[in-house]
Order: sequence, then structure tokens, then C-alpha cells
Amino acid sequence: MFVGGEVVAYVDKALNKDYVKTPFINSIINRSQNYLEAGFPVHFSGPAGTGKTTLALITALALGKPVIVTYGNDDFSHTDLIGSVVGFKKQIVRDNYVHSVMKSTDVFTTSWIDGAITRACKNGYTLIYDEFTRSRPEANNVLLSVLEEKVMHLPNLAKGEKEIEVHPEFRVIFTSNPEEYAGVHKTQDALKDRMITLDLGEFDEETETKIVQLKSGVQWETAQKITALVRGFRSNCQHSFKPTVRAGIMIASVVSYLHLDPDRKNPHFCQIVSDILMSTVLPHKNVPEIVEAGGKYLFELLNMHCS
Repeated sequence: MFVGGEVVAYVDKALNKDYVKTPFINSIINRSQNYLEAGFPVHFSGPAGTGKTTLALITALALGKPVIVTYGNDDFSHTDLIGSVVGFKKQIVRDNYVHSVMKSTDVFTTSWIDGAITRACKNGYTLIYDEFTRSRPEANNVLLSVLEEKVMHLPNLAKGEKEIEVHPEFRVIFTSNPEEYAGVHKTQDALKDRMITLDLGEFDEETETKIVQLKSGVQWETAQKITALVRGFRSNCQHSFKPTVRAGIMIASVVSYLHLDPDRKNPHFCQIVSDILMSTVLPHKNVPEIVEAGGKYLFELLNMHCS
């Protein structure tokens, strides 16, 4: 079920149908599961389009426990993670036992709502903290004692509790984009030192091809050609914004919808490929050399893989 934008549930087993099982992917999941079961947090770090969130969900599913997912945000404070007072309750007691005398008592109490980390720590859930570096470092400081001393310190308003012991079954999976991405904060060294980071780069070609085929529904040969185009263009990119597997999925999905063959002689297919892959060059449109080189190389790739 959904609570305040977070997901609290067993991850649906149908998710198994939406990810590709290859030796490359299975190796990451198995290693991550081993680290988590040994009691260490796991951190999936990598550029957009490398499947960090899906891998986190699949790994959490393998642990067989309820999962809480929360998303990093620049506006986060520690109260968004721990919990906070959300209002007050007023109770009025009137005593009119004696007809001519009425006693009235007003009682005000605060209402405390546990945050995502508090609920996970109390109940032994698996916490997925997606894009955690989008939150400010000071907001994430609460995690230091949770991961090291296995204790969570709470404000005085939290139902009278000042600290809670972390449930022994509590596990946490982090995901993040590289630090050079816009909107990403540098992770404090003390927090990085408490987690095992798996750097997710590009998929291998088999995995990327299977993802393109699964998500678009095209034939294997078509997925191979489109993946080869995207991977070739990516490897020759002279800028930081490189096309990811999502570019291949977009091309294949449009090709499938329009019932096109991946043929360089088909102008519609060539235009789709150009629109999607050359869009990664647009931020450098003021550097004609980069745009021109990208266009020439794309033409070579079409001749090479789609003839």
C-alpha cells in the first residue's frame, strides 16, 4: 500500500517478469544479497539507465521481507526520514455530576508519525533509499548511528522515546547517480565507509539486447541491430551525456509500433534513430564539430549494422 508517497508492501512477484535474467544481472543480485544477509548495506551507484532501482527492488524481493521505498529529495530534513509531529489532539472532559457545578478539562497531545527509516528500523523491514544523494548530507546523518551502532536517536517529541534499537533483520539498499549529475550532493565519507558500493556501468551486450527486446517486444534480430547502434554511438560519444539502454528501448518501441524494419534504406527508421541518438548531442549544438562528428558516425553505424 502507499503511505505518503512511500511504498510499504512485499514487492510484487510480478516484478520478476519485468527484468532480464542473464549471468551479468544474476551475479549483481547474488553478490548484493550475500552482502545484505551478512548485515552490510549495499549501494548501487551508476549513471541513469543502468537499472539501479529495478536491481534494488529485485534484490529486496530476494530477501523475502516487507519493503519500504523512499526517494531522496533536496528539501528533505532529518524529520522526513525519522518522523515528525503532524498535529495535535484535543480532548475535552466535562463533569456535570452536580447539577449546579460543571468541571471542564482540556487536554492537548501531539500526534507523532514515524518516518520511513524509523518504521523500517523498528519492524525489521528492508529499506530502499532511492537516489539518496539528492538529499542533503545533514539530512542523512541520522543513518550513521543506525548503520554503525544499530541505534536510532529520536527527537523528544517521538512518543517519549529518545532512541530505539534497530531490529536485527533491518536491511538497507541505497542507489545514487554519479556526483557530477545536477542536483546530486557529495556523500559524506563516514556514510560511504559504512556501505558496500557496487559501481554499475554499462550492461554487457547480451543483457542490453534482452532488455531492449523485453521492453519493446521486437524480434531478437531487430533488438540486436538497435542495441549495436546505441552501443556504438555511446562508445564514440565525445561528451558526458551518453545514450543509455533507454535510447534503445525508445527506438525499438517506435519501430515496433510502426512495424518498421531496421534498415538503413528506410528513411523513417533512419530518422527515428537520428532523432533519439542525436538528441544527446543537442547540449553541444554550439560546438559544430561535435554535432557534425556525431552525425557522420551515426551514418557509418547505420551502414555497418542495418544494411
